[in-house]
Amino acid sequence: MTVEVGQKVADFSLTNNQGKTVKLSDYKGKNVVLYFYPKDDTPGCTTEACDFRDNYESFQDVNAVILGVSPDSEESHKKFIDKHDLPFELLVDEEKEVAEQFGVWQLKKKFGKEYMGIVRSTFIIDEDGVLQKEFRNVQVKGHVENALQYIREELNK
Repeated sequence: MTVEVGQKVADFSLTNNQGKTVKLSDYKGKNVVLYFYPKDDTPGCTTEACDFRDNYESFQDVNAVILGVSPDSEESHKKFIDKHDLPFELLVDEEKEVAEQFGVWQLKKKFGKEYMGIVRSTFIIDEDGVLQKEFRNVQVKGHVENALQYIREELNK
């Protein structure tokens, strides 16, 4: 069963890019931008991560933390962060448990081939741990600004 808007998100823990365990509950009292992306250092994922980086201070201004999640390894996340100077944590979901909790590990098609993968999606979780907004199957261009605008207008009233 996947989490739905208006529901409290079940706590989860994943390892971050530094090998430390990170729990969703660690961020109680903050808005959480939880974004799932397919793979480190690919064109769309790099653009999205850099857009979050470039808007990082604006997210901090609205009491929001950014957490990126993919099935990539800790080492892969470290290289991706170093290469693009990302100021936020990337979480390792090699078992796809959290991706499945949010319903983003799905059958995909590319060039006629079917495979399982992450569907690029972002979830806005409020200060009390309740899912407030989901952006599923997002297009990278303009997405980060839409997420920021939602937090400004809906969560920081």
